[in-house]
Amino acid sequence: MKKLINIFALCFIALSFIACEEEDEFTFIASPEQTADFTFTNSISDNYLLSPLVADNPAERFVWNEADFDVQTPVNYELQGAVTEDFNNPTTLADITGTDYSVTVSSMLSLANEAGLDNDPDTEEAPNTGMLFFRVRAYVGADAGNVVEQFSDMLTLNVELVENTSEEVDLSTTWGVTGGATEFGWDAPDVPMWKSDITGVDNLVYVAYTTLTDGEIKFRENEAWGNDYGGADGQLVAGGDNIEVTEGTYKITIDLNPDELTYSLEEYSWGIVGDATPNGWDGPDVQLSYNGENNTWMVENVTLTDGEIKFRLNNAWGDDYGGNDGQLGSDNIPVTAGTYTIIVDFENGTYTIE
Repeated sequence: MKKLINIFALCFIALSFIACEEEDEFTFIASPEQTADFTFTNSISDNYLLSPLVADNPAERFVWNEADFDVQTPVNYELQGAVTEDFNNPTTLADITGTDYSVTVSSMLSLANEAGLDNDPDTEEAPNTGMLFFRVRAYVGADAGNVVEQFSDMLTLNVELVENTSEEVDLSTTWGVTGGATEFGWDAPDVPMWKSDITGVDNLVYVAYTTLTDGEIKFRENEAWGNDYGGADGQLVAGGDNIEVTEGTYKITIDLNPDELTYSLEEYSWGIVGDATPNGWDGPDVQLSYNGENNTWMVENVTLTDGEIKFRLNNAWGDDYGGNDGQLGSDNIPVTAGTYTIIVDFENGTYTIE
């Protein structure tokens, strides 16, 4: 009797898998909700700007509907990316049981490089724009001979690799700012100090851009005591007294040349202003952070509304920039509602809004 029951069960499973081979409707759908980690900022017809400066950030969150195989068994989903429409040798970006997955800029860049795209302005023969292709493979079954699968419609995404002429600049040093007035107090990590010469020449003049509270600071090397400076009235003293500071956002400069040994603090901040920002044209501005690894100013995950923006120094008019098509200029920059990463390269006169 048990053998007869097993035969009936096997027949039912076989019929179920035969039924699975029929084409079910299975297409990508847009997410009805946005998540805190990533929100849609581009339609499928728009370019996706890919910059290595934000390689770890999400580029797109793919969401699809459940596949129906008419059997009570878990369904696996394989998100595939390819550089050709025939999906010859596709790249598996995810193999999951859920119905959404966020692809990073780094993964997109890998596909773009595979497609022969390049963001080096000195490489004339390689384009920096092109198309990438995505689809989902839904399947049930674990053994190679018993897998039943479906494929979603194909999505075509236009991508553009952002030229970054300052990407290889590295102004990092072994020096930093520590103290009760800094974000992490007297413990590490220290506020990093950067070379002041963009050519990378170590002229012993270093700068830091940071917000301080009322308190004290000192300068030290390698986040350790033993080679540190304090002082007073703009003069540095090896192992000297703590330096008193008041609350504010500063550019801090130290000159460690033996015949100088000076320091200075000046009000200094770059920010984003405009009716698309939370505080409008009156500010205070959305503050940009300095990145000395590529000599740029940036902010991540800033939410803007439909409107216009500009970049300005110290929350005041007089030293401000607008732009057009990624080039800094005087015109207000129009933006649409969304959550963005914004990078400004004042040295090369460019900006990106992704």
